[in-house]
Amino acid sequence: MQKRLPDYLKRPIIDTEKTKNVRRILKENCLNTVCENARCPNKNECYTCNTATFLIMGNVCTRNCRYCNIACQKPEKLNLNEPLHIAKAVKDLGLKYAVITSVTRDDLEDGGAEHFANCIYEIRKLSPEVKVEILTPDFKGDKKSLDKIIKADPAVFNHNIETVKALFKSARPQGNYDVSLEVLKYVKENSSIITKSGLMVGLGESVQEIEETLFDLKSVGVDILTIGQYIQPSKKHLEVAKFYTPEEFAELDKLALNVGFTHRQIGPLVRSSYRAAELV
Repeated sequence: MQKRLPDYLKRPIIDTEKTKNVRRILKENCLNTVCENARCPNKNECYTCNTATFLIMGNVCTRNCRYCNIACQKPEKLNLNEPLHIAKAVKDLGLKYAVITSVTRDDLEDGGAEHFANCIYEIRKLSPEVKVEILTPDFKGDKKSLDKIIKADPAVFNHNIETVKALFKSARPQGNYDVSLEVLKYVKENSSIITKSGLMVGLGESVQEIEETLFDLKSVGVDILTIGQYIQPSKKHLEVAKFYTPEEFAELDKLALNVGFTHRQIGPLVRSSYRAAELV
């Protein structure tokens, strides 16, 4: 049974000329957004600010994470024109900071790393002043894939740990906690790229486990941290074990600062790309 959302987790649906314009530009360029596909609660706020988080490589995933609203199905072939479409949308929206994420594509030899890189290259051709943040899957920890990302030199490399080690297999059955840490570590040790990670709370973790996860992220050099409340997308997904109060999020914020995260975004409705430019 799905728990009722507390009022502080509810966002009104507001449609304005700005939100319509964002949707029009996305539609014209045949683009997906994680805002729509993952049912992000901050969608309208971001659209009102003329921004969105682009979702590349299709809108179905090769993994079946039990918290995620994106469907797990056989993916289609890559659209090789997508990087150019992303670049045109970034220009049309007048973005100064672009965030790109993707579904997981374990069917591809490099997990889609080259496709990520091509998006960055195409954006630079049309809008060289734009900073690009990417939120990637783990690429199965493959270093050749990560080298393609490093060569493209995004402003920020984000890979979310998502949950504590004890809950990882139940939430991300095809993922691996240690592999995710190694991905973040490899990028940090082999580039000057800012690294970022985030986790959801409310899946049944303890505060001690959260603290241990933060220390793990700090130990591999993560620069920016996000923490937000897990919200169950449907009855088929993992149930919410706990809704953290705003006061409890304030305590998590203090905890993160004590661990050493000076650049962080922590709150009930925080998502990994929420107000991303403000943290850089």
